[in-house]
This record gives sequence, C-alpha cells and structure tokens, in this order.
Amino acid sequence: MLIGLIADTHGYLDPRVPPALKGVELILHAGDIGTEGVLIALASIAPVTAVAGNNDANLAPLCLPLRVDMELEGVKLHLVHRLIDAAPGSDTRIVVYGHGHKALVTEREGVLWVNPGAAGRVGFHHEVTLALLRVKDGLLEAELVSLGPRVAAARLSTALGHASRGSHL
Repeated sequence: MLIGLIADTHGYLDPRVPPALKGVELILHAGDIGTEGVLIALASIAPVTAVAGNNDANLAPLCLPLRVDMELEGVKLHLVHRLIDAAPGSDTRIVVYGHGHKALVTEREGVLWVNPGAAGRVGFHHEVTLALLRVKDGLLEAELVSLGPRVAAARLSTALGHASRGSHL
C-alpha cells in the first residue's frame, strides 16, 4: 500500500503536489490545512484522512479530529498535527505529524516517526516537501520527497501576473 503524507499546506496546494502523489491509495494530511479546497483537491487524487492543526479554526465546521488512529495492512498508525498532542497506543508502529515544517523520518524504540515537512507557501521552510509511506507485509518504508524551493505568497502573485495589491490565490 502506498500512502501520501502531507502537512502544513496553509490553504495552498502547490501544483507540484498532485503529480508527486500520483498512484497513492490514501492521503494523510497532518494538519494546518488552511482551506477546505485543499482537502477537496487532494480527494480528487485519493481518499483523504486529515487532522486539525493549530491554524485550522476556520475549518471547525468540518469537525476534524485532533488525532486519528488507524490500521493499514495490519500496521497501527497515529496521525496528529503537533507532537505535544500525540497519544499513540502501545502497539502503534508509526506516528505521522506536522507543525514543525521540518521533514524528518526517524525510528525510536520500534516506532517510525514521520514529519512530511511543509507543502504550503507560507512558513519558515525553504523547500516544499511531502512523504510517501509504503506498507507491505507489516514492513514500513517512508521516503521524503522534495518538490523544490518554496515560492513565497508575494512572489507567487507576481510570478502569475497578478497585482500584488489585493490579489488572492
């Protein structure tokens, strides 16, 4: 099973994201989604499970949970935005989280911890990243995917030919 991991889109789905997620069977969004439109666009690629981030108050009508526990091909996964809110069970084998805008894959005490980094255009990250998770026969493999430099919101408006005063993407 191939799963796309994404976080910290902050209301913008970079056009480099959909091709990078081609072929995934499921997308997990680790919060700070920003707009419902991001979830709708991701859902056109594959089914989406998402948690609320600390900047997702405007998505309250969607009733996104703070954390989600799921089982994928016999492997227990915990999805959360901020590590401070993580509450993985004793049998959890992977924790996917966001918030830090720093892509990371590490294993500690038999648990794989994955932060796909940030895929949006706002924040202190310099590159757009996501992750791919492969689950097969109880084995886990996570791969960070760099999509290139982050385009700041102001530069993006100019690059697309929009007037920087009052243009909204």
